[in-house]
Amino acid sequence: MIATLERPESASLWGPFCDWITNTKNHLYIRWFGVLMILTLLTATSVFIIAFVIDPPVDIDGIHEPVSGSLLYGNNIISGAIVPTSATIGLHFYPIWEASFVEHNILMHLFAILGVASIFHGSLFSAIHGSLVNSSLIKETTKNDSAMQVISLVKKKKLTTFSNNSCCLHFFLAAWPVVGIWFTALGINTMAFNLNGHVINTSTDIINCANLGMEVMHEHNTHNSPLNLAFVEAPFVNR
Repeated sequence: MIATLERPESASLWGPFCDWITNTKNHLYIRWFGVLMILTLLTATSVFIIAFVIDPPVDIDGIHEPVSGSLLYGNNIISGAIVPTSATIGLHFYPIWEASFVEHNILMHLFAILGVASIFHGSLFSAIHGSLVNSSLIKETTKNDSAMQVISLVKKKKLTTFSNNSCCLHFFLAAWPVVGIWFTALGINTMAFNLNGHVINTSTDIINCANLGMEVMHEHNTHNSPLNLAFVEAPFVNR
């Protein structure tokens, strides 16, 4: 009698997980974009909570006067919300270990401005594209048309707003805000590693120099010497 032993196959959870993510019959259709979105939101929420509690003061104006917005530095929920949120989270999720050494205003950095503008522009372009496509479909179709008829109508009449190439249009709508976020990350890295202004002076350096010049102009033209130096007679030296 010969006994054969079969190794039990290890059940992999990856296959069922992929099927569940991509299954269109689920009430909660997540897809892979939803997986990335959930992980990103969890990371951003965790960083925000940690920074809101223990984030060090940040020199938000670039004038060497740090603004404290975290709970560990004497704020409460109300004052932490009143203080600019960019200070409480370390200026757009600044590295916590570098936030206390910030000497520039990241909100005035050219790369940060490009990132914010690209997000707003991407939202505007997507809204324009979606509204025009929907209005075209509503105008050209009826409630009795099937889904395949609608899809064939879109492919036939090129209902892609201001572009005849659907792939290029959707790539532009996705790439525009992504490239802007890359610029923002590059600006934050230059601040975190203190590289701002060493090679190319940006708009931040020009504005900071102008602000310092105006502050010096408004200073009182007085020089107060310490008392122990002002009333001491100069020593007599024989030559």
